[in-house]
Amino acid sequence: MPQLIDAFARKFYYLRLSVTDVCNFRCTYCLPDGYRPNGNSNKSFLSLDEIRRVTHAFAELGTEKVRLTGGEPSLRRDFVDIIAAVRSHRQIRTLAVTTNGYRLERDIAGWRDAGLTALNVSVDSLDPRQFQLITGQDKFRQVMAGIDAAFTAGFSKVKVNTVLMRNVNDIHLHSFLAWIKTRPIQLRFIELMETGDGGDLFRTRHISGDTIRRQLIPMGWQLQPRGRSDGPALVFRHPDYQGEIGLIMPYAKDFCASCNRLRVSATGNLHLCLFGEDGIPLRDLLGEDRALELLKERISGGLRLKKQTHFLHEGNTGSTRNLSFIGG
Repeated sequence: MPQLIDAFARKFYYLRLSVTDVCNFRCTYCLPDGYRPNGNSNKSFLSLDEIRRVTHAFAELGTEKVRLTGGEPSLRRDFVDIIAAVRSHRQIRTLAVTTNGYRLERDIAGWRDAGLTALNVSVDSLDPRQFQLITGQDKFRQVMAGIDAAFTAGFSKVKVNTVLMRNVNDIHLHSFLAWIKTRPIQLRFIELMETGDGGDLFRTRHISGDTIRRQLIPMGWQLQPRGRSDGPALVFRHPDYQGEIGLIMPYAKDFCASCNRLRVSATGNLHLCLFGEDGIPLRDLLGEDRALELLKERISGGLRLKKQTHFLHEGNTGSTRNLSFIGG
């Protein structure tokens, strides 16, 4: 099996595929003014066949895990078909989705039947009023019901993403811990990241995930080993809790040393980093199955351009205007 390896000997087993940049939430850290089409608005999102071809090409290059992202991926009317198309390649062992959860209660059983194996739900507050202030939507109870529905549908664990913000949710750690004590939820605190549109919020609300780590360790939480196709979270477990805590800290030293993931945007560009420059076009090779070898060559060749690290520490956010653009 060929492998995707860059110039720094990092191996890539994990693809994050955006299927739309449209979202129906207005989260303060991503789309505070709601969805607005980007400069590629005249270009349609990848079709079902194109999604099948690009994910199968990655699978033949050693990719084991695919995450469907957005925007909000479940806004695609063919979302169930997308799940089935990706899972149709036997090399793809894990197929995950990151969702805001608003359709979860209704649709999660169908997603699981189609082949979904893992689920991430965005929940930035456990207080319904604060949830609405952050997301612009009064959907807290609907999202919570969706998480319950996921367990009913057969998921043994659900990951919950919480964007860590100073004096917003960092002050409620004990409420989050109480929530996961009897629930098999991996609660992942994700450091707020600076984007082209979000500089002011970043300067006001950014706080290091290390502030959470320093509280966990004295309580008896222990860091766990990391699997080769896992995401970037540092995962902590405690013997008295069913749930886990994950910390995603992109500003931490050596964060990029363990990078194992690549990204493809909803319009078919390969992005080597969430905060890199404009992507490498793949779409011209997604029109027919016979272009598969050329597609694989372009993906592999593109890895030669991947830099050793992002430049977030220098305030350089690359081409990422907001986190819906290439799937966060």
